[in-house]
Amino acid sequence: SLYVSEYFSQSAQKLSFYSWYGNAKLFHFHVPEDTVLLRWLLQASRGKGPECTSMEITVHFRHGAPPIINPLGTRFPANATVHPSYNISITLSSAVQNTTFVNVTTPAAGDWFIAAHLPEAVGRIEVKGFSTPCPYMFQADMFVLRLTDMPVLEPGVPMPHTVVSPAKPLHVKVFVPKHTSRMWFQLSSCITSEQRACNVRVLLGSITLPQSFQRSLTCTGSINCSLALDSPPWEKWLQIMVESLGTANASVSVEMLASFTVCRPGSTSSFLNFISLNQSQAGPRPGAAGSSAPAAGEAPRNASSQWSSCLQSQPIVREDLDVVSVRYRLLNGPSVPVNSLSPTLLLLNLNTGMDSGGSLVVNLLLNKTSVSLANATVVACVSAASPVLSLNTTRNCSTAFSQGYPVSVSTSSGEAMLIVLYPQTDDWFLSLQLLCPRGQGDCTSAEAKVTVFAYLTPCFNDCGPYGQCSLLRRHGYLYAGCSCKAGWGGWSCTDDTKAQTVGAQNLATLLLTLSNLMFLPAIAVAVYRYYLVEASVYTYTMFFSTFYHACDQPGVAVMCIMDYDTLQYCDFLGSVVSIWVTILCMAHVKKILKYVLFVLGTLLIAMSLQLDRRGVWNMMGPCLFALIIMVTAWVHHGAKRRHCYPSSWKRWVFYLLPGITLAFIAISVYAFMETNENYYYTHSIWHVLVACSVAFLLPPRDKHKKPWAWSQKLTCRYQICQNDREELYAVT
Repeated sequence: SLYVSEYFSQSAQKLSFYSWYGNAKLFHFHVPEDTVLLRWLLQASRGKGPECTSMEITVHFRHGAPPIINPLGTRFPANATVHPSYNISITLSSAVQNTTFVNVTTPAAGDWFIAAHLPEAVGRIEVKGFSTPCPYMFQADMFVLRLTDMPVLEPGVPMPHTVVSPAKPLHVKVFVPKHTSRMWFQLSSCITSEQRACNVRVLLGSITLPQSFQRSLTCTGSINCSLALDSPPWEKWLQIMVESLGTANASVSVEMLASFTVCRPGSTSSFLNFISLNQSQAGPRPGAAGSSAPAAGEAPRNASSQWSSCLQSQPIVREDLDVVSVRYRLLNGPSVPVNSLSPTLLLLNLNTGMDSGGSLVVNLLLNKTSVSLANATVVACVSAASPVLSLNTTRNCSTAFSQGYPVSVSTSSGEAMLIVLYPQTDDWFLSLQLLCPRGQGDCTSAEAKVTVFAYLTPCFNDCGPYGQCSLLRRHGYLYAGCSCKAGWGGWSCTDDTKAQTVGAQNLATLLLTLSNLMFLPAIAVAVYRYYLVEASVYTYTMFFSTFYHACDQPGVAVMCIMDYDTLQYCDFLGSVVSIWVTILCMAHVKKILKYVLFVLGTLLIAMSLQLDRRGVWNMMGPCLFALIIMVTAWVHHGAKRRHCYPSSWKRWVFYLLPGITLAFIAISVYAFMETNENYYYTHSIWHVLVACSVAFLLPPRDKHKKPWAWSQKLTCRYQICQNDREELYAVT
């Protein structure tokens, strides 16, 4: 056999601490057909700075769809199917880099996904620029070894082969046709080169993670052995590996035979279905991809009654609505007939390669008036690759190489729902069959009507009222995840274990909004001292900070008077400009220079905030430049007057020192104490401290100015002048 090795690589990604699915870094690979060995090369590294500590990286694997992970141990939504992913841990301790290999023999062809993340996030809000986080990098590379000339086992034709040695297993493949209900594999004429009974092991199927349903058949001391497989995957190549368990020098000769039992589907479609299809949805043609209408040659309903069909196929149309959003529409109406003789089958096409990043939702509603027998139950199975064709005997919805998901409706419980999170890329099938209690009438003639609603959505229930559905992207692959708020958690933000009550949400909103009213004393002081421009800036800051935090709340207590991004920008702009004008006002420079610096600084601050809104230098830069101007002006005034400026010790003790202390405490709270849990009161303290510091730091008014003397500021036709000169001499 000729083996070919191939290598696939993707760029490294910077890992994040985990708080929701968007923090996990996803890698998407495609394994080619006839692959016999898959090897992952996982490389993890960290920075060399003192802030870098030992860290454990968790890596998840899954075939067909992104892995379903739950590092936080939260609850999934009710009726959701959950298969924990296969994962390994990579520890970065003293070593800066770690290299790990993961081998998978006879892997399933198709999409494979890897997700990597750091442990749970601590929840501290870090100001960008105050601290340098340690970079943790992760890269996944894939090596595959595949056969270019894998022998094909033809159905019903015995194939002789030889296993040369235990180190060189035999690989063959067989194609499973559509509508196969059972596969029969037989190993005969199995003898060694020493004319003894063979000792071999046969592995049927490929390995998939997290669950692998590879079937094993061991032939020890017997010449012939066989294995039956119910519901093998339709229209797929099935790998078969035969390996010798004997001595290293003895070869084994075997003869393999694969046969299939194909059921005859009874079609419920007719020519009217195709007419309704063309009238209701333009574009798809009869028999095209996306429709499960039968191909030419399948018997119509009246003719198929001549044979005992093993399933009834219902025509269904796939309707693409948006990205990771699909609706399935039944051509014969939303209700499908279900009987006890053969299962009713619906094809849900999810094999485009872009459907595995959402949630498949199947709703069943039983028409209770259509069931003639009491206590009758309609059982259903949702499975991938092949349908479950024996629901009356197989209650766990298992097929040859996969595990389906059961769901049922009855006269006592007429509605049921199933949610398949991140369904794997494949053809999915919904099988329904009527089960009657024993001894209750004639079950063969009974029929039930079940309304089926099936659709693919990015996020189930749009993540609810306490979550936001985000569309994530890795190269050209799109998938969705829920970002929860207000203490809610879980895959669809349905876990209320740590959820905030409505009272707590209202309290948080009131604290963050009403704390801005502490700017009113600063505004009053500025107006009293005739700093009207500064008072206008403080009013602007108070207004937009109040309504930004009213719109920024994660719960139900939310009010947005305009676009969220606009409110956030105006809040950040007002905060930085308030600090800018306050320090320049303290500098006591000439008015014309002060107002020029006001306007020029505001324009530069607006530009820098547009470039990077959360950068620490957007606030620290203007503050430091204004402080340099203030210190320079104070030194100039002190040198000119030949004493310290400001000269009054009362000004220093009762105003400047308290204001500076409040400002430093506010900066410390803002930069080092805020977390996601205490944000609503620590940020409120920041509002109060900043507003109070402004009221203390504003300089006194000029001595020659009399506030509120508005009449002297108005220009009149007649003016009364007052002579303040003293009379030195009197003429008599």
